[in-house]
Amino acid sequence: MDASQAQGSPFPASPVMPQMLDGGKEIQFRCHEGITCFNACCKSIDISLTPYDILRLKRRLGLTSTEFLERYTLPYEMEKDGIAGVKLRPVEEGTACRFMTDEGCSVYGDRPTACRYYPVALLSLRRQDEYTERDSYALVREDHCLGHREPRRLTIDEYRAEQGLPEYDEPARGWRQLILKKKSSGPTVGKPSRRSLQLFFMTCYDLDRFRDFVASDSFREVFELPEAEREEILADELRLMQFGFRFLRQVLFGEMSIPLREEAVAARRERLKEKLVRLEREAAERLARDEELAEQEPGD
Repeated sequence: MDASQAQGSPFPASPVMPQMLDGGKEIQFRCHEGITCFNACCKSIDISLTPYDILRLKRRLGLTSTEFLERYTLPYEMEKDGIAGVKLRPVEEGTACRFMTDEGCSVYGDRPTACRYYPVALLSLRRQDEYTERDSYALVREDHCLGHREPRRLTIDEYRAEQGLPEYDEPARGWRQLILKKKSSGPTVGKPSRRSLQLFFMTCYDLDRFRDFVASDSFREVFELPEAEREEILADELRLMQFGFRFLRQVLFGEMSIPLREEAVAARRERLKEKLVRLEREAAERLARDEELAEQEPGD
């Protein structure tokens, strides 16, 4: 079950129970190799990945983020004409997870956030008058899962700690905030440009390409980031990822936290002015041609 899809009110047929729970809620659950449904949830996957999931998995597999995305993921639209998410690609001509083995998950120590949460769904919500999101939870009950019958009770917070989720949730918090802000802002921020959508995908999911972008001369020419700070960011993938979320808040919502070089801003304005003049000239030329053709049509 993809926890990110459980945001909002579940559909009637959803396995997500409609009650929102807090971390102190006690649940009954245990998954282990001896249970008869072991691996059943891995045979038909729909798992969205957070940026931190991708970072952990690409390190585990010894791949660049670009290679990992190409081999192991599929992009999808989180909303129509909006920002993209990334899902794990199942086995060829099937629905099973490519990391599943008879003994269990082959990347268990670096398994994605959604796998760690199961059978709990994380619901990140933000009210209009609030600046930060609040985490609530829901319980997922699927017919194939027998873990709910196991005689073990613990709170959701205890389950999260057991599954290593605090270590996963905190690095992805900035990403969730971006998504929540985009969804809650709706049309007030306008439709993202193609360039903005490409920047969102690269910055969130293709960290190695984003590092190259931050290291480039073109980035230095536009953004006034102290060189020492830039070097520290480039040397630490977690810090680079968090910087990426800061960068996107500036690109998508105009939250100016990375100073722009004045000469770069002036050059950009000049290019936009020249583009506008060119478009206006081309439009006037098209109108003149259309009028000339209309005058030449017989019978007028």
